[in-house]
Amino acid sequence: MSFRSPYPVPGVIWASLPLPAVLINPDGIIIESNPAAEAFLNASSKSLQGQPAFDRILIDAPVDEALSRARSNQSPIFINDVDVTSGERPPVQCNIQIAPLHDNAEIVMLLISPREIADRLGRATAAKSAAKSAIGMAEMLAHEIKNPLAGISGAAQLIAMNLSVEDRELADLIVEETRRIVKLLEQVEQFGNLRPPERRAVNIHDALDRARKSAAVGFAAKMRITEEYDPSLPATYADADQLMQVFLNLIKNAAEAAGPQGGRIRLRTFYDISLRLRRADGSGGALPLQVEIIDDGPGIAPDIAKEIFEPFVSGRENGTGLGLALVNKIISDHGGWISVDSAPGRTVFRVSLPVAPREAASNDMEVK
Repeated sequence: MSFRSPYPVPGVIWASLPLPAVLINPDGIIIESNPAAEAFLNASSKSLQGQPAFDRILIDAPVDEALSRARSNQSPIFINDVDVTSGERPPVQCNIQIAPLHDNAEIVMLLISPREIADRLGRATAAKSAAKSAIGMAEMLAHEIKNPLAGISGAAQLIAMNLSVEDRELADLIVEETRRIVKLLEQVEQFGNLRPPERRAVNIHDALDRARKSAAVGFAAKMRITEEYDPSLPATYADADQLMQVFLNLIKNAAEAAGPQGGRIRLRTFYDISLRLRRADGSGGALPLQVEIIDDGPGIAPDIAKEIFEPFVSGRENGTGLGLALVNKIISDHGGWISVDSAPGRTVFRVSLPVAPREAASNDMEVK
C-alpha cells in the first residue's frame, strides 16, 4: 500500500530552513530565497527574485570563484568567518556554504550561517552574570550612602535659613546635588530589588502601546513614532508591567540618542522561528516573538557596543549605565533574549520572547 504525503515536502523544508538560503542561476541572478533570507536581507522574496545576487548580498570574499569551483567540481564549497551584509545593516560575520543542486548542477544554493546569534548569546550570558555580581554591591552602596545624604541635605537647608542670598545659593546647590544623587541611588536600588516576574499571557502590542503613549507625552514628544505590527502574533508569557518597562526604557534610549532635534522611532513586531535558547539547566525552547525598536540616531560607539547591556556602561555623558542592564535582566528573567545592531543612522534593539503556554493563554481568556 503506497502513501502519498499531502504536503509538498521540499517546499516545507525550504521554508523551514532556519538559515538564510538563496538559489542562484548561472548568470548570478537570485531565482529563489527562503523566509530566513528575507528576514536577513530585510527584503521580500518577490523583490529579491531576478536581482543580481551580489548586488543584494555583499560578501567580503571571492564568491564568484567559489561558485565556479562548486559548479565545475560538483561539490560544496565552505567559506568561514567572512563579513556579510545587505547594505542596510552592519556587516555580520558568517560562515558561507555553496553547493550545486543535485538535479540541476548549474543552479547553486548559497547558505548563510550568521555567527552573530552564538556570539550574542555568549555576550548576553556574560552580561547577565555581571549584572548579578553588580546587584549586591549596588544594594549595599545605595543603602549606605542614602542615609548620610539625607542628613547632609537637611543640614544644608537649616544653614541656608541664616545665610546671605549669595551664600544661600551655595547651600541650595548642596541640596540640589544631594537630591540628584539620591535619585541615582533609587535607580540603583530599583535595579537590585526588581521583584520576580508575575507571568501570564500578555499581548505584546498592548505593552508596546502603553510604552508608546507614555513616551509620546514625555521624553519622546519630539520623536516621530511609527508602528509596523504583525497583528497575528500570539500572546507571550510575561509580566505585563515589567515588559512595558522594557519597551519604555528602549524607547527612551532611542529618544535620548536622537537628541533635542528629534528623529524617528519604528516599533516593529514579527514572527521568526529561527532562534532557540538553551539555558544552563538544559531546558529551553523557541523565542519566535520578535519586537524591534529602531531609531535613526548616531548609533552606539564601537568601543562599548559589545558591553552595552552590562551595568554602568553608558554611551551618554551623564548616563548611569543601568537602563539597558535593567532591560537585559528583565528579559533574561523572562527566558528571552535581547540583542542590538548599530550603525550610524540605524540602531536596532531586538527583543525575542517565547509564546505563552496554551494553558496560560486559556486561563487569561477565562479571566477576561
